[in-house]
Amino acid sequence: MSDRRMNPHQRTRSPRQPAMLASCSNMKGSHLFLYLFSMSCWLNLMPAAGNKIFHFGPCRISMSVTEIRSGFTAIKANIQARDPIRTLSILSYPHSLHRVKSSDRCCITHHLFNFYVDKVFKHCKTEDSYVNRKISSIANSFLSVKRKLGQCHEQNKCMCGQESAKKFKQILVNYEGLNVTSAAIKSLGELDILLDWMEKSR
Repeated sequence: MSDRRMNPHQRTRSPRQPAMLASCSNMKGSHLFLYLFSMSCWLNLMPAAGNKIFHFGPCRISMSVTEIRSGFTAIKANIQARDPIRTLSILSYPHSLHRVKSSDRCCITHHLFNFYVDKVFKHCKTEDSYVNRKISSIANSFLSVKRKLGQCHEQNKCMCGQESAKKFKQILVNYEGLNVTSAAIKSLGELDILLDWMEKSR
């Protein structure tokens, strides 16, 4: 039977040490998780490159109007050439977006993005694949903003005042006075009216 002697410099490991090591490891993991979570929240609050923050009443929405405008400019002449009725406007008659109160911007912007996503883009199909791709890209941008506006609209219960409700109703009347395709093409051709109004409202 061999006589095992303990080296005086050898330390005995306490049974609590593995638990302490595991606890330290868990704490490090917890701190890492909190750090990553904080960074994620911070990045979500920061506008993406090229995006600007727009204030629509109580809603702060990050979006790239420059990207949308660039896509629209590329097809504007093509779309407007397809509009057979030049004497009627969907968005600007009679001055539909003028003098909207600051408190009403959340509500009416929410309605306008719903209008474009649900009524306009669905009926803007052409025989030109390039034009269709640009329309699809603009529609996707609008859909993203629509979702953000919808969340803010729910949280803040944005309500349109009587005057703004009347303005949006007039837009619908103008739209529904034409056949679906003509109304959609005309509304798309007037997209710069909406973009100009949003940028002036910042």
